[in-house]
Amino acid sequence: MAEAFTGPLERLDSCRWRIPRSYKPGMRVDGLIYADDVLIDHIRGDRSPEQVANVACLPGIVKYSLAMPDIHWGYGFCIGGVAATDPGQGGVISPGGVGYDINCGVRLIRTDLRISDVKPRLEKLVNALFANVPCGVGQGGRIKFRKADLARLLEDGSPVVVRQHGLGWESDLEVTEAGGCIPGARPDYVSDTAYERGAPQCGTLGSGNHFMEVQVVDHVDDAHAAQVMGLEEGIVTVMIHSGSRGLGYQVCEDFLKVLQDVPRKYGIDLPDRQLVCAPVHSPEGQRYLGAMRAAANYAWCNRQIMTHLARQVFAAVFEAPAERLGMHLVYDVAHNIAKMEPYDVDGRATELCVHRKGATRAFPPGHPELPPRYRGIGQPVLVPGDMGRASYVLVGLPGSMDHTFGSCCHGAGRMMSRGAAIRASKGRSIHRELLDRGVIARARGRTGLEEEQPDAYKDVTQVVSVLHEAGISRKVARLRPVGVIKG
Repeated sequence: MAEAFTGPLERLDSCRWRIPRSYKPGMRVDGLIYADDVLIDHIRGDRSPEQVANVACLPGIVKYSLAMPDIHWGYGFCIGGVAATDPGQGGVISPGGVGYDINCGVRLIRTDLRISDVKPRLEKLVNALFANVPCGVGQGGRIKFRKADLARLLEDGSPVVVRQHGLGWESDLEVTEAGGCIPGARPDYVSDTAYERGAPQCGTLGSGNHFMEVQVVDHVDDAHAAQVMGLEEGIVTVMIHSGSRGLGYQVCEDFLKVLQDVPRKYGIDLPDRQLVCAPVHSPEGQRYLGAMRAAANYAWCNRQIMTHLARQVFAAVFEAPAERLGMHLVYDVAHNIAKMEPYDVDGRATELCVHRKGATRAFPPGHPELPPRYRGIGQPVLVPGDMGRASYVLVGLPGSMDHTFGSCCHGAGRMMSRGAAIRASKGRSIHRELLDRGVIARARGRTGLEEEQPDAYKDVTQVVSVLHEAGISRKVARLRPVGVIKG
């Protein structure tokens, strides 16, 4: 049983709770958690608010140590944590603020198919996706890359797999965060072990909470934004949730070791050794950033290749080219990443290092980083829920820039550990329960469905409603799962 948080949580309004910087020595800013009355009771149930307070001790942290309503316990930072540091004021970069699965993220593909078109072939479609998109622990991909080719992917990201390998459409790049490539990646900072782990895994789903889901748009809240994205009630979509696989995990593991003595070198006192960090402008900080960016670029390649595989499967099952099925990418967004971004801090324009761990961008209308087609509505925000309920598409609002460094939640957030979810499944058939909800599910692992059962997660509708009410993002459409493949 996780130890409950017993520190102060002061209510600011219907959506925000404050951990005052007076709570513990070393806090440089307040902690701020987004939640409603029901969610805050769950959040108090583990020590993730303590992690919010610990992150508030990082050198150079600006404004707040933030947590989204899907907050739960993680390594160093809570999952759902956001922190921005100012490199000009000694700000640091912390691998714990990015996570092991660097650039774990979500992409959404819309189609012209309606649910009435898909239902007669749904089981065949799910089985074909399961057979053709590699998933599960250690599963290798169908498309192999030599080390020199892999290094090019790490440096230049998904434009390489689209333009050189033909695994996607040019339009995919326009609606991928950062165009599918963060500049400044340093493949030479990535270890041979990471290369070895990543070589066979590009274009694979992995395990845990990663998935590929066939969904139907079952409700539209913002008709105009939905139209701009090509979404309407009754059409079928595909959502892909995966990251940088073993390569990203190894990059994180390597740099946690590399940086373990760095805080002492720079006179940094930390309340938790899992927050190991380095000043952004230090040689050590720059090495981690270079390697992290390379892993992030790999993750975009990974999701791009799976998009290509999904299009091939749909084309075969529905006997029409993917272009004719209207399988256009709506958006792809990262949720385990640190990026240098400009913000106004106390009236001055400052480039900050924004850590988003289990949190995603939510840039508002007019933001220069948005694709032209979305400048008028704001950035699509993709928030997957659980296998049995729903996922959401939102758009970013100006409030995100004012209050959360352009950030939003990344999912529903776990309520049970994987072990607890498996124990809670004893004597039940999760596969049958999902079928009763109209969901066909396939999983490679023996306990894949049990540990990812809907009861293991918070209600995503409640989670996104907090940020909708807070003016961080606005609901656009709800997507109901009908077919799921998992590791």
